[in-house]
Amino acid sequence: MRFFRFSAMLGIMLGSLGLSMTAQAQRQPVPADSARRTERLLGQRVTRPRKALVLALMLPGAGQIYNRRWWKLPLVYGSLGGVGYGLYHYQMLYREYVTGSRELGKGQSLQNLSGKNVSRELTEQAVDVGLSRFRTRRDTFIGYTGIVYGVVALDALVDAHLHDFDVSENLALQFRPTLLSATTAGFTPGIQLRMAFKAPGQPKTTL
Repeated sequence: MRFFRFSAMLGIMLGSLGLSMTAQAQRQPVPADSARRTERLLGQRVTRPRKALVLALMLPGAGQIYNRRWWKLPLVYGSLGGVGYGLYHYQMLYREYVTGSRELGKGQSLQNLSGKNVSRELTEQAVDVGLSRFRTRRDTFIGYTGIVYGVVALDALVDAHLHDFDVSENLALQFRPTLLSATTAGFTPGIQLRMAFKAPGQPKTTL
């Protein structure tokens, strides 16, 4: 009989504790969530990461400006400018060799070709080799441009996802000596890895 009374009292206490914890959790401020549609873009409610991604795709660097990562703009435009110049350079050489190859097909001599680079070639085979080489390099820089463009957009997306996370001194990664429990030898010396992080509006959590 006493056991049933004790169980009933314990159940009431646990229920009261659960209600108290639920009410306390409800009173705590809700941390920012990057998955919430809290931004507007072209009249539509969107999440912050989606807005940053669309802006970055529309105009390289716009996503970084939206995330207020001003220091990344020189990296963005420097990278795009570098691959853009390489693409333009090899495209012009490719077009020159295409024109030279057509002129050779019409009976023009090597020395009288219109391009200054292609006119220096010694044989017609060298013109064909140069045409193929510069076309390959042009295509390679098209790929480089696409990669840089994608990385810039991805960077804006990731920055927007991490915008509401605490990346200050609240983050800590520590190595500590400890005793590990082993089934065969009792306790043995070891190393404990502790990582502390803090979400907005929440106490620090340690793993």
